[in-house]
Amino acid sequence: MRRLELDRSRWTTPSFYAFVILVIACGSIPKGYDEGGYSASVRLYSFKADFNLLDSNWTNNETGLANRVANITSFNVLGAALGALVSLDLNDRLGRLRSWQLACAVWMSGTFIQVFASGMYGLLLFARIWGGLGAGALTVATPLYLSEIGFFINYGANIHMSPTRSQYRLVQSIPLIPVGVAFGASTMIPETPRYLVSKSRLEEGRNVLARLRGLDALSPKIEEEFSLITTQARFRADTLSSISNWTAFKETQSNPNYRQRFWLLMAMQTISQWTGGNGITYYVSTIFESAGVTGNATSLVSSGAYGVVKLVFTMAFTWGLIDFLGRRYCVLLGLTLQLAAHVYLACYMGVLRPSDDTELVNKPASNTAIAAVFIYAIGWSIGLCTVPYLYGTEIFPTRIRNVSYAVSMSLHWFFQFAVVRVTPNMFVSLHDWGAYMFWAIICFVGLVVLGIWMPETKGVDIELMGELFEGPWYLRWRARVRPKNGEQTGL
Repeated sequence: MRRLELDRSRWTTPSFYAFVILVIACGSIPKGYDEGGYSASVRLYSFKADFNLLDSNWTNNETGLANRVANITSFNVLGAALGALVSLDLNDRLGRLRSWQLACAVWMSGTFIQVFASGMYGLLLFARIWGGLGAGALTVATPLYLSEIGFFINYGANIHMSPTRSQYRLVQSIPLIPVGVAFGASTMIPETPRYLVSKSRLEEGRNVLARLRGLDALSPKIEEEFSLITTQARFRADTLSSISNWTAFKETQSNPNYRQRFWLLMAMQTISQWTGGNGITYYVSTIFESAGVTGNATSLVSSGAYGVVKLVFTMAFTWGLIDFLGRRYCVLLGLTLQLAAHVYLACYMGVLRPSDDTELVNKPASNTAIAAVFIYAIGWSIGLCTVPYLYGTEIFPTRIRNVSYAVSMSLHWFFQFAVVRVTPNMFVSLHDWGAYMFWAIICFVGLVVLGIWMPETKGVDIELMGELFEGPWYLRWRARVRPKNGEQTGL
C-alpha cells in the first residue's frame, strides 16, 4: 500500500511573516479588552467609590446612576464609531502601517488619561472618547477571543487586591503592555506590498513580499504573486479612479439590484445591534447577578465563562460552520437561540425572580436563567455577531463595495453606541424583564425579515451575486444562481 505523505509546506510559516501577523494582531486588543476587561472593572468597588457609582449614593435616583454608568461604559464606543470613519481616509493617505501606529498612539494616550483620571468624571469621559477614536481606527477584523481575558484579570484583582485606586488602575492598564510592545515592534515591520504597489513603489513592494514569504525576490512564486497584486491594483485604480464616494453611493440607490443589497446589509446591521448582543456583553456581570449568581467574584468568573463560550463558538463559526450551514441558516439559527433566551429571561425577571431579599430563590429557575445567558452567547456568536462582516464583503461589486461597507460599519458603530448607552436605563425603566422582551421582539422581527429577504451566498462567486437579487424581494429566500451550461443542480 502506498504511504500517504503529508505536505508539511502547507503548515509552515516564515518567521518574519508570523512576527508581522502577531504585531498587527495586537491592534485588536483595545476593542476586545474594552468589552471584557474595562466593562467588568466598572463593577469593582474601588472604581465605584472613586467615580461615585455606589448604590448607597443614589438611593432615590436609580435613573441618575444608570445614566452615569452608561456614559462611562458607552463613550468609548462613540469614539470608536468616529475613529472607524476617520480611518477610512487615513489608511489611503498614510498607509496601513502608519495609520495603525497613529491609532495605537491615540488609544494608548486615551487609556493612560482614563487610568489616572482619579475620580474626575468629565476627564474620564473625554479619555473614553479619545481612546475610542484609536480603538475604532484599529478595528478591521477584531478577534473576539480577546474579550474574555479581561474578566479573569478582574476576578484576580477583586480577590487579591484591596479596593483602592491601584486595583482598578491595574486592571485598566493591563492592555497597555502588549499594545505598547507591539507599537515598538511595529517600527521593525514594513508597509504592505499591496499598498506600496498602489503608490507605484513596485521594487519596494516586491522586496517586502519576498521578505514576508521567506523567498528570493526573483523566485517564480514571488513573480507570480507579485504579478497578481499589480494586476489587481491596476484594475482597482481603473475601476475606482473615475468615481467619487458620493457617486458610488448614488449608484447604490439608483440601481435597483444594488439598492436591494445595500438596504439588506443595513437591515442586518440594525437588527444585529438591537437584539441586545453588545448590551449583554458590556453588562454581563450585572446580568448574571440579576439571574441569581451571588457574589461579585462569582459573577466575574461567570462573565469569563461567557467570554469563553463566545470564543469557542465564534471559532467554530469561522472554521467551518459558516460554510457547512451557510450564512442564511447561521443567522436564522442564531436568532432563534437569541429569541428563546430573551423570552425565558423576560419570564424569569418578571415572574420567577425573588422580589426582595426575604424571598427564597427558585434555584432551578435561576439556574435555567444563567444557562439562557450562555445559550444567548452561542446564538449571538454564530449569527449576527459575525455574519454581517462577511456578508458585507461578498454581495457588492468592486466599484460600490468600499462605500457600502463603510456606511454599514458606521451604522454598526453608532447603533452599538446607542445600545450600550441605553441598556442600563432600559433595565431601570422597564424593570429588567421589559428590556428582554423588547430584544425578543427584535429577534422575532429579524427572523421574519431576514428569513424572507436574505438569500444564501455560500459558494456563490462575487460576479454572480446580482442573480440572487433579481426579481421581487419577498422571493429572496429561495433565490439561486442559475447553473452554467452543462452543469446540474440538485436544488
